[in-house]
Amino acid sequence: MPQIKLLVEGGAMQPGPSLSQQVGPLGINIGQLISKVNESTSKFTGMKVPVELDIDAKTKDIKVNVFSPPVSELLKKEFGLVKGSGMQKKKYSANSSIEQIISVAKIKMPYMLSKDLKSAVKTVIGTCVSLGVLIEGVPASEVGLMIDEGKFKKEIEQEKTETSPEKKQQLKEQFDEIAKAQEMAIKAEEAAKEAAKAAKETTAVATPTTAEGIKTTEIKKEEAKPSESKPAPKKEKK
Repeated sequence: MPQIKLLVEGGAMQPGPSLSQQVGPLGINIGQLISKVNESTSKFTGMKVPVELDIDAKTKDIKVNVFSPPVSELLKKEFGLVKGSGMQKKKYSANSSIEQIISVAKIKMPYMLSKDLKSAVKTVIGTCVSLGVLIEGVPASEVGLMIDEGKFKKEIEQEKTETSPEKKQQLKEQFDEIAKAQEMAIKAEEAAKEAAKAAKETTAVATPTTAEGIKTTEIKKEEAKPSESKPAPKKEKK
């Protein structure tokens, strides 16, 4: 029984050359296959989902096995992100509550090698680092150590996954302030780079003129040197 592994857009799989090459030779109706996959992945709308297709070449039966989306996709869905910041330390993309991290960890834990929820939470935090996500206003890269020191112990042990509206608002306001400060810092850095570039270009233009001036001066000095002459012959005495 042929198995085909795919990474599809949840509920929105589209036909493509790669799919046709894999399924076409089996005589499978691609339209029906796509419809079945989209139905099976509809609850993961907006996320990339790993899918494995078991196809019976004789009966043309298709079994769709849907696996949990990658942690990065679950986090982007949680925070409404299209992509991560791409500038992790200079520009953050979201400010998460610890409860949101625990929620994602619980979803992924059955598919992880983590021995307990604490380990799963730390794995999710690692992905937050690459996406530029803050956790409770703190860079994700620092939160793992905080958990090792006992921070958020209560929330993890009680498996808290709900964030109160009040806390969400506080995190949003905190993030807005941080984002504003980072935007100003980025603009200041860009302005400094432009100023340095302009100064460099000005120096580059001025240098040939100065060199030419030095060269001209040296030539003039050479011209000003008295020319060497032979001594006049002595007159013979009569």
